[in-house]
Amino acid sequence: MDFVMLTGVGLLTGVTTVLFGFGGGFVAVPVVAWADAALGGDAMRVATATSALVMVVNAAFATAVTPRRVLLALRGSGGLLVLLAAGASVGALATRLAPADVASWAFIAYVGLTITDLLLRPGFLRPYTPVEAASDDAPRPLPPSLGAPIGAVAAFLGVGGSVMTVPAMRRAGHTMRVATALANPLTLAIALPATAVSLCVAAVPAATDAQVHLVGLIDVRAAGALLLGALPVIALLRRRPPRIPDRVHAWAYIGLLGMVAVAMLLLA
Repeated sequence: MDFVMLTGVGLLTGVTTVLFGFGGGFVAVPVVAWADAALGGDAMRVATATSALVMVVNAAFATAVTPRRVLLALRGSGGLLVLLAAGASVGALATRLAPADVASWAFIAYVGLTITDLLLRPGFLRPYTPVEAASDDAPRPLPPSLGAPIGAVAAFLGVGGSVMTVPAMRRAGHTMRVATALANPLTLAIALPATAVSLCVAAVPAATDAQVHLVGLIDVRAAGALLLGALPVIALLRRRPPRIPDRVHAWAYIGLLGMVAVAMLLLA
């Protein structure tokens, strides 16, 4: 039953990857933590590690099928990608050392603060126009200095960073459709080193008694089920993207964050 449920959730991660640039992290973390609750305090560590692997595959696939003209908006962002990866390596190591409850409550607190910021601070629900943002004719790129902190926080919480990069790109003048598409290659830069760190860490001792099959800290069964559901959805939605009004798209983004925060509170 867990496998069927995880596959069904995988369908949702596919939708969030395409529509919100999440790569599956914000959906996968609470679901895997619930499925692996028998691991006790280590369930959150396994959930964040498993989420990273799911995001690698989802984000890579979504990036591969994104039109090149959209990806060109990241031209010249090499420094940002390197710093995202460096920060992610530090964050992935930190979550292995921190007490288990810290990651759970940090996840809830961060989502709550993000929702508050998106609602109260201008620039997300209605993006700045180029005239408002600057005198340039095009949206501004994200500064490389954001890379390390975004990567570290995202890897520590087991998410791909889109909850930070999408609002930042909105405030730089991008539409939701472009901002969420660009979030996937940025997520890939974070999830790859986080996954590598997770694979090199010894499995938790409780996994044997709980009959959870781990490779490093990654629950390969849960990851496989999530990807089985997600990849066909990503392929379908990239070929036939739904037409969503920009403001509705932004409100849906906030709504999804709210549902994830409630789910984590119920698990805490």
